[in-house]
Amino acid sequence: MPAPEIALTERFQSAFSAAFGPEFADADPIIRPSQFADFQCNAAMGLAKRLGRKPRDIAADILAAVDLSDMAETPEIAGPGFLNIRLRTDWVAAQAAELAADTRLGVPAPEHPDTVVLDYSAPNVAKEMHVGHLRTTVVGDSIARTLEKLGHTVVRQNHIGDWGTPFGMLIEHLLEVGEDSAEAELLTTDPNAFYQAARGKFDASEAAADGESGFAARARRRVATLQSGDAESLRIWTHLVGLSKEYFHRIYEMLDVTLTDEDLAGESTYNDQLEATCTDLEAAGIARISDGALCVFPEGFTGRDEQPLPLIIRKSDGGYGYATTDLTAIRHRVRDLGADRIAYVVGTAQELHFRMVFATAREAGWLPDEVEATHVKIGSVLGEDGKILRTRSGASLRLMALLEEAVAKARTVIDELRPDLSDAEREQIAHAIGIGGVKYADLSTAHDSDYTFDLDRMLALTGNTAPYLQYAVARIRSIGRRAETAGVTAAAAPLVVNDAERALALQLLEFGPVLASVGSEYEPHRLCAYLFSLAQAFTAFYDASPILKEDDAEVRAGRLALAQLAERVLVEGLDALGVEAPQQM
Repeated sequence: MPAPEIALTERFQSAFSAAFGPEFADADPIIRPSQFADFQCNAAMGLAKRLGRKPRDIAADILAAVDLSDMAETPEIAGPGFLNIRLRTDWVAAQAAELAADTRLGVPAPEHPDTVVLDYSAPNVAKEMHVGHLRTTVVGDSIARTLEKLGHTVVRQNHIGDWGTPFGMLIEHLLEVGEDSAEAELLTTDPNAFYQAARGKFDASEAAADGESGFAARARRRVATLQSGDAESLRIWTHLVGLSKEYFHRIYEMLDVTLTDEDLAGESTYNDQLEATCTDLEAAGIARISDGALCVFPEGFTGRDEQPLPLIIRKSDGGYGYATTDLTAIRHRVRDLGADRIAYVVGTAQELHFRMVFATAREAGWLPDEVEATHVKIGSVLGEDGKILRTRSGASLRLMALLEEAVAKARTVIDELRPDLSDAEREQIAHAIGIGGVKYADLSTAHDSDYTFDLDRMLALTGNTAPYLQYAVARIRSIGRRAETAGVTAAAAPLVVNDAERALALQLLEFGPVLASVGSEYEPHRLCAYLFSLAQAFTAFYDASPILKEDDAEVRAGRLALAQLAERVLVEGLDALGVEAPQQM
């Protein structure tokens, strides 16, 4: 059951081979949607250069060679050589019937399923997640869900920040104030406040240059003590990590993301392998000492002074940084986890870092050419002022506060519109709309672009929003409930006769290719755009083609089948995004 573009591509490539020779069999037919027909073949212009002929003459040869009789009307040549194609309605109906019978809804199974290691979310231990973590978590989880629907194996890796200098500060501060003190309680009630107090001491100590006995020096020594395996330091570290896990659970449950404790693979995971990473790079002649630090100088990376740019593998004081951990993680993910693909859902600011890490890993042979490594660059969430979204005091906005506000705002609307529902039902719907609205607004923006956070727009029932799509699903389910009450049963195959039915069916046939594209390109916003178009097509169909008011029983049953197929695709698409579709709204 190939989608129209795929079926047309196969037919036109056969025509190219017949008309111009087998060397043209793999030429791109450039099949695109058209405002003048269903689709357009734009290949003639590109082939004109290869063949040295006029595009319209080439289009005429293609038209003579292509066989579309079973699926389309005779194409028309337009403009300089476009071929306008209108599919036969009976072919569209037959494809829609196949789609309805397909449990995978036209989603192609991969010939060779990949093992995809997906690195996303990555909050820091002992600090609250802020709005900046929203996108890495939501985009990453949508990609994971999509890949699994396509049939790939996803290995989630939540690379939490649980090691390094911040823990020296936190442990020293905790020991100073006392583990049973009121300030220590902040680790549970307000971890950011506890972290800021530790950071304030550290910065003040640095500024005062208070020597080896000062807080900053003690914090740095504590890092070394921790990394050497000191039992007392590890006990406190384990306590801090445990508190953070409980907090992560609350956030992930609120967001309905699929990360679990089994997916935690923090910086500490690689601690006992970091020295081997340095030793192996140095032995291979890839790393060398520069200004006391062990560095790699991957080819093609230069600074503003046009000098080779270093990637520091081991600091001059013997400590390790992000590059060491990331290189060690790549080796583990390829060698031990069997990755065919690795994707890092991380902020755009880290682009240079990942390019240098990937280049180094490839030179070392840890990242073979056949393993794809991708930085899924994540843009920022902005406030109305066009700057990074923060509180009025300038602090990073707490993610939990943001999510709670979205649910509360949705609950206010639901309480007003649906007082007939029980409190529990309104609570469930408000959560689905509030969280779904926030997630969808994020996902519907290209992941490497910034967007402005606007709760009113996110929760609107019109436009490209989650509530608009959720309402479309709830509407179809309402039709289904009324149909059941009236004893109306859906037909085995959807009815596709008039233009509105035809337009909806054509949209439905695109689901599989769109999902496959999202899985290969890591671009959830394309799925959002598709689902919005699908919901619009359903609305136009429902306005033009009454279902339960239709007198003809066969037409009524066929239209109900088409509506229910639209519901299945919308729900499956929303699920790939991690957005819940409530039963009613």
